[in-house]
Amino acid sequence: MTVLSDKLTSLLGRKTATALGEALDIHTVGDLLRHYPRRYAERGELTDIAGLEIGEHATVLARIEKVNKRRMRNKPGWILEMTITDGHRRLECAFFGNAHQRERELRLGKTGLFAGKVTAFRNKLQLANPEYQMLDSSDDSTMDDFLGAIIPVYPAAQGVPSWSIARCVRQVLDTLEREPDPMPQELLRRNGFIDLFDALHNIHRPKDHAARETAERRLKWDEAMAIQLIFAQRRFSTVSRPAPACPPKQGGILESFDRRLPFDLTSGQRVVGEHIATDLSGEHPMNRLLQGEVGSGKTVVALRAMLQVVDAGRQAAMLAPTEVLAAQHARSLREMLGELGQAGELGAAEDATRVTLLTGSLSAKERKQALLDAASGAAGIVVGTHALIQDTVSFADLGFVVVDEQHRFGVEQRDALRTRGADGTSPHVLVMTATPIPRTVAMTVYGDLETSALRVMPVGRSPISTTVVPVAEKPAWLDRVWQRVREEAEKGHQAYVVCPRIGDEPPSDKSDKRPPLAVLDVAAELEAGPLEGLGVGVLHGRLAADEKDAVMRAFAAGKLDVLVATTVIEVGVNVPNATAMVIMDADRFGVSQLHQLRGRVGRGDVPGLCLLVTEAIDGTSTRERLAAVESTTDGFELSRLDLELRREGDILGAAQSGKRSSLKLLSLLRDEDTIAEARSRAQEIVADDPSLAAHPGLARLVSSVVDDDRVEYLEKS
Repeated sequence: MTVLSDKLTSLLGRKTATALGEALDIHTVGDLLRHYPRRYAERGELTDIAGLEIGEHATVLARIEKVNKRRMRNKPGWILEMTITDGHRRLECAFFGNAHQRERELRLGKTGLFAGKVTAFRNKLQLANPEYQMLDSSDDSTMDDFLGAIIPVYPAAQGVPSWSIARCVRQVLDTLEREPDPMPQELLRRNGFIDLFDALHNIHRPKDHAARETAERRLKWDEAMAIQLIFAQRRFSTVSRPAPACPPKQGGILESFDRRLPFDLTSGQRVVGEHIATDLSGEHPMNRLLQGEVGSGKTVVALRAMLQVVDAGRQAAMLAPTEVLAAQHARSLREMLGELGQAGELGAAEDATRVTLLTGSLSAKERKQALLDAASGAAGIVVGTHALIQDTVSFADLGFVVVDEQHRFGVEQRDALRTRGADGTSPHVLVMTATPIPRTVAMTVYGDLETSALRVMPVGRSPISTTVVPVAEKPAWLDRVWQRVREEAEKGHQAYVVCPRIGDEPPSDKSDKRPPLAVLDVAAELEAGPLEGLGVGVLHGRLAADEKDAVMRAFAAGKLDVLVATTVIEVGVNVPNATAMVIMDADRFGVSQLHQLRGRVGRGDVPGLCLLVTEAIDGTSTRERLAAVESTTDGFELSRLDLELRREGDILGAAQSGKRSSLKLLSLLRDEDTIAEARSRAQEIVADDPSLAAHPGLARLVSSVVDDDRVEYLEKS
């Protein structure tokens, strides 16, 4: 008999087990049985071709609509060209070699499963040399996997098609032993769940949709519980160390700052500020996520919280993902504070503090002074990059840590400052993101954090219009793009041009796709061509810190018309006179990145323009994502659209398509009730049993749903 921990080699043979391990990271029976079908094909119904992604390995159930055999032009042999359809869209297939044999198998009107890597040929989607399994084959040995009306279609890879995975699953299920269920019986009874043995059978070989749905409900619960148990343990670990109490102070620097503010706080800023002030006043470490649109005023909220901590006699640290953003934050904090941020200087206010910048590229003299400011307590606020995390950096009395653009940091980096508090305390932590997150994603990805959101935009933000520029279909549109940039410059405004690559990297080994456009190449072409005569600057992450600073200062001062840059400008850059942004190879960026980038324009009193230049083909999921960005500037709505468009991915770390992932069935949009219930139950269990020593089944569940590397990564605190 077979159990979930068994290796696959003895069950499936070394060749098959090796293929599954190398292609899909599947090594045990449990790995294979938790490699759930991506979808189910109905016998007699075709699957949707729309939304395929170039480069992905896809499996479609389709009908052969057209077959044509022709000789190859430049060498002997034949090509079999075929068009398959789902009744709405078409997909081209091309077979090179052995065309005569395939011509006998692939006949007009026949239906089958076709699997292969999606490519583009003459601006049409194509499968080159796809593997296939005809459903009306007379070979009984190939039909065993398709006897039911519901056909499972698995995430597959080159050389390991869906139907091969189905055979392996069937072979394993036929010998699977019923083991004790890892979920406590009380939880199973309370929620009406079937046991794991039946759920695994019914998810892979459902007799009907009711059986499949019952299995999905149980297995979704497993995923939700595993992740929420991890975060419940993290929350327990976080609050096990006390935090320094930082209650508000009458007549302190915060009150002085509020009196000097040249604008009124929004209602959202006031409410969130009150929540944070209450958290900072207690001895339980604050662990809060603050999300809000680009320009919604998160920095002011964070600064007011830092000043409350300074009033309590302690220090605050602000961690930014790039040197450009760290320097921008340090400048903006000093500007907002004015004389309140000039402690030790002539003209400083009586209750002033000092803002110190600490980054990796400071000169030896500057670094020595910054380290001294932090260690002595002379700096009430220390702003920096990863350099703040290094062991050589010490603080006099760190009471509060602000992590900006949380999605750019890992959990380890966020937690590295937790142990820097004085006298065994753990600093309060506020993490911020301008990438709005649906509530269920926040509960899952940031399950160890309380969440707050700023939805009201401050007065003065201008609207931004976004347009997709499909240059593969309409190449003349690119000329119009550069005309629009020139028009903005002639009006006295400025523009960004964003590229995904710098241009000094070594060449990629991959030759099947054009390399991403590069800053250095595009800047040179623009200066010599369509933007000749305009002031064009270059900004990217490998410039020296003083060069980056000089370029940004020149652009902010209006000495440059166009800034060609990488995503180093994604966050924190504030130039109100910049009204246009052109994003080259926009399909190479994620939805959140595109939304962040376009937030750099429309920051003054002139409407912003964002142009998304792409060679992506119409009908692909990439174009759907770009269309979503084009359709709305509401980041909260966009975050939901993004989640709907892309398959449920790995929320605990990047994973390749088809590889083992933390979430396979659980939908962060549709399963909110399941996630909320699992969070509540996990908190109850961990409160009584922090290490899960009395719940060995749940401990095994965590490691089976979330692999050991991710568990270890998340549990570091």
